[in-house]
Amino acid sequence: MDQGSENARRKLNKTLKPSWVFAIALGSSVGWGAFILPGDWIQSSGPLGAVIGLGIGALVMMIIASSYGVMIKKFPVSGGGFTYAFVAAGKVWAFICGWFLSLGYISIVALNASALTLLLKFLAPGFMKQGFLYSVAGWDVYIPEIIVASLLILAFAFINTTGTSISGQIQFYFSVLLVAGVIVLGIFTFAGAEQPLANLQPLFKGNQSIITSILVVLAIAPWAYVGFDNVPQAAEEFNFSPRKATMLIVASLFTSFVIYAIMIGLTSWTYPATANIGNGDLWATGEVVRSALGIGGLGIMAVAIVMGIFTGLNGFFMSSSRLLFSMARARALPNFFREMTANQTPKWGIWFVALITLPTPWFGRQALTWIVDMSSTGVSVAYFFTCLAAFKVLAWGKEEIGREIAPLKKFLALLGMVASGSFLALLLVPNSPAALTTPSYLLLLAWTVVGVIFYTVIRKRYNSLTQDETEYYILGKSIDSEVMDAATVEHDTDLPVPEATRS
Repeated sequence: MDQGSENARRKLNKTLKPSWVFAIALGSSVGWGAFILPGDWIQSSGPLGAVIGLGIGALVMMIIASSYGVMIKKFPVSGGGFTYAFVAAGKVWAFICGWFLSLGYISIVALNASALTLLLKFLAPGFMKQGFLYSVAGWDVYIPEIIVASLLILAFAFINTTGTSISGQIQFYFSVLLVAGVIVLGIFTFAGAEQPLANLQPLFKGNQSIITSILVVLAIAPWAYVGFDNVPQAAEEFNFSPRKATMLIVASLFTSFVIYAIMIGLTSWTYPATANIGNGDLWATGEVVRSALGIGGLGIMAVAIVMGIFTGLNGFFMSSSRLLFSMARARALPNFFREMTANQTPKWGIWFVALITLPTPWFGRQALTWIVDMSSTGVSVAYFFTCLAAFKVLAWGKEEIGREIAPLKKFLALLGMVASGSFLALLLVPNSPAALTTPSYLLLLAWTVVGVIFYTVIRKRYNSLTQDETEYYILGKSIDSEVMDAATVEHDTDLPVPEATRS
């Protein structure tokens, strides 16, 4: 490869339509949990307590989304939290944020793949519970679940290598089926219930205060909506103005909340609480739908769940590969993560995610949830740095020359930092409603140690770029370059290639 080609800032094709980006945010936010967990939420908070908790959580995420919109508009490039941490605090914090965020994205790919095996164990236990291998942390591992999860990972890796014109389009169709299935289930269960409003009683869990009931679910809300931050990873591939990003993210968060609310509602309004449908070890929502609507209703629900799983897989394959591509472009990862297919798709980033996630079905789902819980810290760190970056690039008034004057957005960025810090505290402070388990704490420590070792190895190469060169490779322009044509900002046209040779 010649010097000019090696130094050129490699870019992604602009193929994503607004509807596809909305589907990426929605489909990544709403996964299997919307269908599997309503029974647990109702038990811990009551139906209204759970809905209010998730509703407040959606509003908090919209506040954070405002900062994402600011940063996407100013820097419409891939990288998300990695890019924004660089703007907010420099290269070291950018690496830290990217390191933990990459694990978060990749582990969610693995979790979505294993979620399909959960569904199949419920629908076809006789088939799925063949070929017992061993147990991990109380989870029995069978051969069929390993085969199903592995094939699913390979299939979506291949789909993503075909380019965003394909993966973005199927994301939209999958999301339409997801939303349609939820609406149909909501309408038919409500219409078929004898006293749907009366069946919702008690609205809150009886042996705790209303505030506690709400807070229990609010504590998990940030991770119920994780996925909307896949949008900035795709920002470089928008074929429309980045100014629309905030509206698309907020719309996806609102739609996600509506889906959660409907699923909580139908789990509780279909039968009286005394009917004991779905109690014990059964899947509450699945039992309610099967009892009320028969095999047809369960089929609709199965399609909706599969679409939720597929959109999560597709969205996080896309975002994780773009994050790895952006980090490699900044020389924080090996060069092969910058390699692209003929249609400008980061192929080795996609196949690397597949390679890392293929062994995970062998570990059992319980061990995988430890990794996902631990990696939630990376998402919260990314939220914080995005809000901090937006706070820095916005101005209260005219006295801050060279910055966009937007006092409301700057205030929202400040609120977003407080909210993100609170999410981290909920994870890391012992005895909080969402505190990490001991295995998750140990995994977090292990991943931190591995990150320190990796950074020590790549530090010289990573820091060999000058500040201007780093800004060029990460942002496509200098942070301080304010005199730029609006079309140049929007379309990220080529800038002069730095003269220094970088390998």
